[in-house]
Amino acid sequence: MEINGQTVSESARYDQMGLSPEVMRAISEKGYVNATAVQTGAIPYFMDWKDVIAKAPTGTGKTFAFGIPMVEHTDPEDDSIQALVLAPTRELAIQIQDELRDLCAFKEGVRVVCLYGGQPIDKQITQLKKRPQIVVATPGRLMDHMKRRTVRLDKVQTVVLDEADRMLDMGFVRDVTHILDKMPQRRNLGMFSATISREVLDISWVYQRDPVEITVQADQENRPDIAQYRLDVDRSEKADTMARLLEMGGYERVIAFCNTKNMTDRLSGLLQMRGISCQAIHGDIQQSAREKTLQQFRDGKLRVLVATDVAARGLDIDDVDAVFNYDVPDENEYYIHRIGRTGRARRHGVAFSLVSTITEGLRLDDIQKNTGSDIRKVYFNDRGDLVAAVQS
Repeated sequence: MEINGQTVSESARYDQMGLSPEVMRAISEKGYVNATAVQTGAIPYFMDWKDVIAKAPTGTGKTFAFGIPMVEHTDPEDDSIQALVLAPTRELAIQIQDELRDLCAFKEGVRVVCLYGGQPIDKQITQLKKRPQIVVATPGRLMDHMKRRTVRLDKVQTVVLDEADRMLDMGFVRDVTHILDKMPQRRNLGMFSATISREVLDISWVYQRDPVEITVQADQENRPDIAQYRLDVDRSEKADTMARLLEMGGYERVIAFCNTKNMTDRLSGLLQMRGISCQAIHGDIQQSAREKTLQQFRDGKLRVLVATDVAARGLDIDDVDAVFNYDVPDENEYYIHRIGRTGRARRHGVAFSLVSTITEGLRLDDIQKNTGSDIRKVYFNDRGDLVAAVQS
């Protein structure tokens, strides 16, 4: 790990960080002892109210890196909003809320609320009347509340942009800057991301003061253990091939990614026809239905979750056995974030990419070249075994 360009130790114990008994108890309840690299780097600076810009691979514990200091700084006696987390998607916002609530479990009087589109705004207004100190929100829905004057940010001290590159990439730059301009008492700003884009650096230059720059490389210690495979198949045989691989590998919890909403619905139906418990999530499905599907998947009631890239970022599900790129993604980054859903929490994961056109093959070649991924070409031999192709 590097902090401001200097290589530093990547390990620390939570009980060496001077945390409160309440927060330590919450961490212990989750069975955690050692902080991850990004937590080791960020927590001390956040505790000192420093601005932080952190680049770290997906699944390295970024939420606790900002969440622990945020909860520690929150005054239960003050019922104004003291901390704000902005996230690009509803799913990520809900997960951040859940993790922050876990951290607050023994800190009486600290309340966390999540604001996102797709849920009735009246229900959120009722929650805001309970005077939460921490708000997690998507930018668009937070702007709606600001226009209605149902939320006040003038007392906010800590702000975090989680998955900052993705959020700004999705066109939220104007909303984010408007929101940041409405917090005159802000003491620190944290920006956490898997990549640092030009837009992230622009926001940092305008809104951060001498930020501490933390970079956690995907080394052998934190690099996910993911075996990556490519299968060339006819388009008409993709669903059968996926069902065959599921059976051969005995995978019980799988995410399959498609590039379009229509294809997710179609694949979900094709797998259901083959007796595989499966549901799709994408942006056109009602939020309550999406949340229900995600919960069923977490609870092990669904074997396969079929999703568009809306689900590729921030899904906090640690025990996904395998990921399928049913469609080869359009962007290199999408590939990294898709396969990052497996191989989490130091488990072994598997990622299969099903290639059926010359265009998809060239796209995957480009992904392999530009991401440094080790994608091995495999095929079914005459006996039905999956074997490695001879590299040309």
